[in-house]
Amino acid sequence: MPSIRPLTASDIPHVADWIASTPLWQRYNYSAARATDSLTQALAQGDLLLTADCDGARACGLAWCIPRAAFGRSVYLRLLGVRSDHYSAGLGAALLSAAEAQAAAIARDMILLVSDFNQDAQRFYQRQGYLHVGVIPGYVLPDVAELVYWKRLSSANET
Repeated sequence: MPSIRPLTASDIPHVADWIASTPLWQRYNYSAARATDSLTQALAQGDLLLTADCDGARACGLAWCIPRAAFGRSVYLRLLGVRSDHYSAGLGAALLSAAEAQAAAIARDMILLVSDFNQDAQRFYQRQGYLHVGVIPGYVLPDVAELVYWKRLSSANET
């Protein structure tokens, strides 16, 4: 079972290396240097950053949420990823669940984007209770539409 915990500065080089080796993020020009800079800045500004240690491996997954970044009221899931040697082991779902639990303390819902070509991610988020609510053509890359997914996290937390 993975141990999910807050990301620390010492985890960033490990995470940046596997992000840079992931074909999806290569398509979005995520080099190790860019990932390091982005995660360092996110840590400094207090974003919700979770990682997971599993099977003796350090920082083999990442959930990065930005509080109130979506429409000024919803948590935005910026990145969710798992190192390739830990795919299909439930780590992504565990990280997402932990991120949702923390996000629910500050917002009623979470919003995320999924590339139109990433059908595995689309199915994953739908299984986790997310609804496909929109499309933004050419938002990040000119030839890719980003699909907008939304999930209500809490009905009791009025924000």
